[in-house]
Amino acid sequence: GTGELVIFCSALIGAGLGFLWFNAPPAAVFMGDTGSLSLGGALGAVAVATKNELVLAIVGGLFVVETVSVIIQVFWYKRTGRRVFLMAPLHHHFEKKGWAEPTIVIRFWIIAMILALAGLATLKIR
Repeated sequence: GTGELVIFCSALIGAGLGFLWFNAPPAAVFMGDTGSLSLGGALGAVAVATKNELVLAIVGGLFVVETVSVIIQVFWYKRTGRRVFLMAPLHHHFEKKGWAEPTIVIRFWIIAMILALAGLATLKIR
């Protein structure tokens, strides 16, 4: 039911905030694949349970772009022997282009906020 979903989402939020607190520079805790895949699976399960799969795709658009950049890089390299990006995923391409890490992070934050607002706006369209 809804009560269990609220408790589950509250636990996810609490765990995420705790992680962010200890991940502030200098980072003392690193999430790694196990944590990030578990978090993604949990968010996907919540989206399916609430029938908001499209909203999750919009809100997570930056992650989709990062993943697609790797797929494009591998496909194009195997096909032509040349790279589309200097390095994949996309944020590494920007690092190789000389962008400072804080610049990339802040610009990705801005894009993520815009996508989050767009995702929330779609909830009102129904």
